[in-house]
Amino acid sequence: MGLKVGPAGRHVAPTSEINVTPFVDVMLVLLVIFMVTAPLMQHGIDVDLPQTTTQEIRLADEPLVLGVRKDGATFVGSREVPLEELEEKLRAIFEARADESLYLRADRAAPYGRVVQAMGAARRAGAKQLGIVTEPER
Repeated sequence: MGLKVGPAGRHVAPTSEINVTPFVDVMLVLLVIFMVTAPLMQHGIDVDLPQTTTQEIRLADEPLVLGVRKDGATFVGSREVPLEELEEKLRAIFEARADESLYLRADRAAPYGRVVQAMGAARRAGAKQLGIVTEPER
């Protein structure tokens, strides 16, 4: 709040203005913090994806991801599921979901036979669409 002096030394009514500069500074700092930490918050299994030239798929809901690591271990999301139990586990998941699509995320060094077995289990469990996750070529 301040007192302004008008023409010929007459006093003008005090004005009150909110200084928004500190608020903007805080918001910019928070924005930078979230931009730096957001990529670190992704969870999942570590696989070395093959590279290909494709277009990115836009998804409305959280996708169901079937992962195969190079040692042959299979995962649904980030939880390891033995291959023998995979079909049963996926069937239970598809019964609870309206979307019956599945995305396969397999390491480039994963045994081909294990990847095909995982795809077959997904199809038998009721997967209507099966997408394969890759990385763009550089």
